[in-house]
Amino acid sequence: MVGASWALTISFGVLALAWKEPRFEAVSDSAQGPEPLPRRRAWLSSIGLVVAAWWLGVLYLGPDDAANGGLGAFYIYVWVGLVPLAILAGHVWRDLSPWRTIQAVVGRLTGRPDGFVEYPAWLGYWPAVAGVFAFVWLELASPDPGSVGAVRTWVAVYAVVTVVAGIVLGPRWYDRGDPLDVYSGIVAHLSPFVADGRWTLHNPLRTLPRVPVHPGLVALLGTLLGSTAYDSFSASSFWQQKSLSSVQHTLTLIGFCAVVALLFQAASRATGGVTAEERSRLPGRLAHSLVPIVIGYVFAHYLTYLVEKGQGVAHALVGSEPDVTYVLSTHTSTLAALKVGFVVAGHVLAVVAAHDRALIVLPRAHRLTGQLAMLVLMVGYTFTGLFLLFSV
Repeated sequence: MVGASWALTISFGVLALAWKEPRFEAVSDSAQGPEPLPRRRAWLSSIGLVVAAWWLGVLYLGPDDAANGGLGAFYIYVWVGLVPLAILAGHVWRDLSPWRTIQAVVGRLTGRPDGFVEYPAWLGYWPAVAGVFAFVWLELASPDPGSVGAVRTWVAVYAVVTVVAGIVLGPRWYDRGDPLDVYSGIVAHLSPFVADGRWTLHNPLRTLPRVPVHPGLVALLGTLLGSTAYDSFSASSFWQQKSLSSVQHTLTLIGFCAVVALLFQAASRATGGVTAEERSRLPGRLAHSLVPIVIGYVFAHYLTYLVEKGQGVAHALVGSEPDVTYVLSTHTSTLAALKVGFVVAGHVLAVVAAHDRALIVLPRAHRLTGQLAMLVLMVGYTFTGLFLLFSV
């Protein structure tokens, strides 16, 4: 943990001395208008419909206990698997989403492909924030996250809301309000293999700054990072020894998410030489630097969950006997090294992204001092993240 913190500090020192001019393109603000909606690939949309129908059939028609493969697929493939999918294939979720397909069909039939009401700019990502928190609450703070009935209810409410909202507000809803679609789209900006929907090997730090800046962006990333930190914390022996109610778990989860977001807000604004209006915009302009941290921590925390428990879910979905290879759990030193590597790599990329953006948004006289609070915060995130990972 100390070594990782020093690695981050030294990286910042090298950047401060050697990286004097911005190298990556600027983020476009919402004031410049919404980014164009790319065309979806019909063959992937068809696959998405088939896979979604299969999964929903397993979830709702399968057994009412942990043997239901749809339950594990919900937590492992839909939520955790979304991140490596977006890293490897870009925002392919846009094409696979059955909800987008339903909206597109209804839009053509009604002659309203863009919906009936324009998506309000002030609403930003806040619906996605609510959706993400609803998911992490179900997984981490609800009375029985393993309840098939609870997951069925959550999925039903989510499906109805996202389809109706998509029909009324148009495709823009999925870019702002659908929690899974928004999550995939943000992570995809760090994909080194896909840019602007095309397969091309590139430096992902050049596409990362293109994360659209809209109201609620910091809260969204704070919820993603804070909930993962809470997941590690709740697995610690200290927390497991306590007998707490669902309300207490919920308040603690909210606290983790709020602290992550508020600390980032404070560190982003801790600079001189800018007006009050410019200072209020700094958190959004620097928020993309949180994306590598979120991704690094997801891989560090959920890697064994995805690789090993994911095997059992695959067998449950096809009705075969589980045959799990514990390729990571049996190699603890390798697993520990991977966890540290993911966390440190995510934070180093975050420092690089934040530094490059600071060279654009901060006055020349405050380019270095204006980043010190952010560096302290990043070191704090690193130390705390590793402490939580290894405190189980």
